[in-house]
Amino acid sequence: MKNSLRPAAAAAVTVVLWASAFVSIRSAGAAYSPGALALGRLTSGALTLGVFCLVRREGLPPRSAWRGIAVSGALWFGFYMVVLNWGEQQVDAGTAALVVNVGPILIALLGSRLLGDAMPPRLLAGMAVSFAGAVTVGLSMSGDGGSSVLGVVLCLLAAVAYAGGVVAQKPALGRASALQVTTFGCLVGAVLCLPFMGQLVGQAADAPVSATLNMVYLGVFPTALAFTTWAYALARTTASRMGATTYAVPALVVLMSWLALGEVPGPLTLAGGALCLAGVAVSRSRPRAKAERAAAPDAPQPEQVP
Repeated sequence: MKNSLRPAAAAAVTVVLWASAFVSIRSAGAAYSPGALALGRLTSGALTLGVFCLVRREGLPPRSAWRGIAVSGALWFGFYMVVLNWGEQQVDAGTAALVVNVGPILIALLGSRLLGDAMPPRLLAGMAVSFAGAVTVGLSMSGDGGSSVLGVVLCLLAAVAYAGGVVAQKPALGRASALQVTTFGCLVGAVLCLPFMGQLVGQAADAPVSATLNMVYLGVFPTALAFTTWAYALARTTASRMGATTYAVPALVVLMSWLALGEVPGPLTLAGGALCLAGVAVSRSRPRAKAERAAAPDAPQPEQVP
């Protein structure tokens, strides 16, 4: 029982820390450009993960795991973090989380194509509903100007990169440890962000201490710790099931951004987010007949009359 609870606990840690990341990105983004913030975050994360690797004496991942590590590192640690940082300079943290939460449905779609997961009609219907929700969020922000629409588009690109990174990471976790996959994926992302080194150095000299501390926090906790707990749980379940655990992130982000930043998405934005989550619920549901057949073996049997 204890071992079965560990993946759930790891997933819960990931959800909470990733929710806090949206708020920290919004705060640090006032002083750091998207690329510089991504590089600073990844550098802090890679240094933290490197220490853990040395303590645990983790060696290099096997050659068979490197393809998945490289792809997930480029998409999820590199591209995702840059475009998400950019997107959060255009929209509030809650809106960004709502749009990025389309990612789990994309994970299911890619998992079907690349990992052989089932692709039921309800998944297609759920994707359509969630896409409508993302469009609603975009329209709700259009009154603030084209830059807000750009922010929603950037967050959608982040969702695509997130989904691709998860699907690429899953096979690698069958060949390397969660710590190895996370550490070297983070290093790949950091290397790809090195062109932003000049911006990071220049902006760090002028940035307030609070923004720099937020950047370091992003590297140590939502990156080093949360990505490792994610990989640990992902190695013990399916990609689509792990994607489902992130459905709670937008609600937590809205709460955290309200408490920390005073930001609450408007009613239409929340309605679009609800559509996104409704689409996810549709995609994860099963026909009633199948659900009843699945539950039948566990149903209590009537007592026999002597």
